[in-house]
Amino acid sequence: MRRKSAFAPYLALIVAVFQVVLSQGAQWGQPFREPLDGWAYVLLLVGPLMIALHPRFPKTTAIVAFLATYVFIWGGYPYGGVFISPIVMLFWLVLERLRALAWTLALVSAGAFVLYAWSTSQPQRGLFHDMAVTSFILLFTIAAELARIARERRAQQQRAAVEESRRQASEERLTMAQELHDVLAHNISLIHVQASTALHLMDDNPEQARTALATIKSASKEVLGEMRSVLNVLREGAPRSPTAGLDRLDDLVQRCGVPVTLERTGARPLPPQVERAAYRIVQESLTNAARHAPGSQVSVHLEYGPHELHIRVADTGATRPAPLSDEGSGNGIPGMRERASALGGTLLAGPTGTGFEVEARLPLPEETA
Repeated sequence: MRRKSAFAPYLALIVAVFQVVLSQGAQWGQPFREPLDGWAYVLLLVGPLMIALHPRFPKTTAIVAFLATYVFIWGGYPYGGVFISPIVMLFWLVLERLRALAWTLALVSAGAFVLYAWSTSQPQRGLFHDMAVTSFILLFTIAAELARIARERRAQQQRAAVEESRRQASEERLTMAQELHDVLAHNISLIHVQASTALHLMDDNPEQARTALATIKSASKEVLGEMRSVLNVLREGAPRSPTAGLDRLDDLVQRCGVPVTLERTGARPLPPQVERAAYRIVQESLTNAARHAPGSQVSVHLEYGPHELHIRVADTGATRPAPLSDEGSGNGIPGMRERASALGGTLLAGPTGTGFEVEARLPLPEETA
C-alpha cells in the first residue's frame, strides 16, 4: 500500500500529460466534435487527480474518474486520451480484487457510450459501433483479469518457494542437531570411559593410563573438529569440512575404547548420504558398546551388496561393571533407526545371548548399484 501511494502521483502526472496531448491531437482529427475549452480541460484533469487519490479512496475515485469520462463524451468533446484514466482505474480495481465494481463500471461504460451514440444521432452509430465499443471495453477488462491471475500465480510461486526454503532450513537444522547429538554422545562417552580407566589404572598401570589419556586427547580434538565442521554450515561463506564417511572408520575403531574387529566385503565408494548414515550407525553402536559393555569384544562387518549396504555391529557382553550404564538420553537406537528409515532402509537392535547386536540395511541408488 505504501509503495502504491508513493507511485500514484507520478502515474497521475504521466496520465494527465498523455490525456491532454492526445485529446488535442484527437481534436485535429475530429473536426466535427466540440473543440476543447476550459471545462473540457477540467474534465481531462479529473481522472489523473483521482489516480493520485486512488490509494486512499479506491472505490470513490474510480467512480468519479468514470463519471468525468461520461461527462466529457456526452459534452461532445473528441474521443481519445480521455479513456486513459478509466483504463488505469479498471486495471487497479481488478488487481485490488474489487472485481465486482470493475465489471460493473465496464458494463455501465459500454451502455453509456452506446446510448450516447444513439441518443445524439452520431454518424458512426450502428451495430458495428456498438460491438466495437463493447469489445474494446471487454478487451481491457479481460486483460486486467489476466494480469491479476499472473500476479496471483507469481505470488503463490513465491510463497511456495519461501515455504520450501523454510522446510529445507528446518530439515538442515534437524540434520545438524542429529549430527551434533551423535558426535557429542560418542566422544563424550568415550572421554568418560577413558577418564574412568585412567583414574583406575594411574597407580597400578601408568602406561595403560597414559594410553587412556592419549585417547581422551584425541577424542576431545575430534569432537571439537566435528562440532566446528557442523557449525560452520551456519556461517555464510564459511568453508565446509568433509562430512563423516566410511573412510574414517579405521580412526573411529582405534579410539572407541573397546577391542574392535573391522571387516569390509566388496568395499567401494558410496553416495555421501549413505556413507554418513552408515558411519553414524557404527559410531553410535560403538558408543553403546563402550558405555554399556566395557571389556567386550566388538565385531563390525560391512557388506557392500549390489543393491544395499549391510551393517552388523555385535559385542560379546560386558566383562566388568559399566560406569555409564545408567546414563544417556536413550535416543541412540531411535536415532539410528531414523537415519536408516530416511534412506528407505531398516535397522534392528537387540540382545543376542550375552551381548548386543545392531543390524542395518541401507538401500543403494540404482546408479550406484
